[in-house]
Amino acid sequence: MSELVTGEAVALELRPARLPSRGLSTLLDLVVALVVYVVVSVALLAATASLDEAARIAVSIAAFLLVLVGGPIAVETLSHGRSLGKAACGLRVVRDDGGPIRFRHALVRGAVGVVEILLTAGVVACIASLVSARGRRLGDVFAGTLVVRERIPAARSGFLPPPPPWLAGRFQGLDLSAVPDGLWLAVRQYLGRMNQLDPQVGWSMAQRLAGDLAARTGVPVPQGVPPAAFLAAVLQERQVREARRVFAGGPYGSPGPYGPPTAYEPPRMYGAPPSPFPSPSPSSSPPVAGPPVPYGPPAVTGPSVPGEIAPPREIGDRPEGAGTGFAPPA
Repeated sequence: MSELVTGEAVALELRPARLPSRGLSTLLDLVVALVVYVVVSVALLAATASLDEAARIAVSIAAFLLVLVGGPIAVETLSHGRSLGKAACGLRVVRDDGGPIRFRHALVRGAVGVVEILLTAGVVACIASLVSARGRRLGDVFAGTLVVRERIPAARSGFLPPPPPWLAGRFQGLDLSAVPDGLWLAVRQYLGRMNQLDPQVGWSMAQRLAGDLAARTGVPVPQGVPPAAFLAAVLQERQVREARRVFAGGPYGSPGPYGPPTAYEPPRMYGAPPSPFPSPSPSSSPPVAGPPVPYGPPAVTGPSVPGEIAPPREIGDRPEGAGTGFAPPA
């Protein structure tokens, strides 16, 4: 992967195209250009049959320059670096700073390509592409361009990593009313793509977003908390509040017969990877035990005497003195 720096000092991560994909795209372009050249040549020969041989040779040279040299230059200029072969292979020609090419770039590439591709059957272009660190041929070097890959295998999107467990519920008192929707969107996009970014670029983006979020909420990032973990925890707190607001009249937002409502936590998808954030060392303090809970049926007590505590009785026992309705024989 190549890192390019634009004029605004923005680092771009581009994947330069290598020799196999570039060779295939160039072969497709040459096949299309040769077919068009043959068709144009046959039409011109039929139209100039009455002319002398010198005129027909001049027309053939003009057709060669127009189709095999001028055609690729015009196509790359109008399509901003995407010829038919490059579009089929998912490639594009860009400037060294990542911007779209112009006519002068396409002109230099086409003029040098006549020598290194057409006249040498592509041998010079292959050697130059193998020697170059970014796979550039001589035309790219002189024109200041680079062929990059546009179609990159996309990773699974839509999954936001959960915050570490030691940050759960830590930002319940945070005021999120001043955070704009654009900042929330930027945080979601970063968390969804942070595993695809360069570590240094991702760390700087996390610090910048965490600083913006802390400035909007008025609470600085806690000491020792990574910026990405802070963003994930605050975003989950916002999701919890949204869930409470949506389910205000349901089992998640109102007390029911089973006790007071508890904090709603969005369910994790089956097979989702664990949290990528580090967790601190476990605490050495033992868990606090609650009061013992009695099990079994409740005890039934008999009639109490004032000032005396009756012993407990089990279910099914009769109090003393109660009649049974059975008289013994005389």
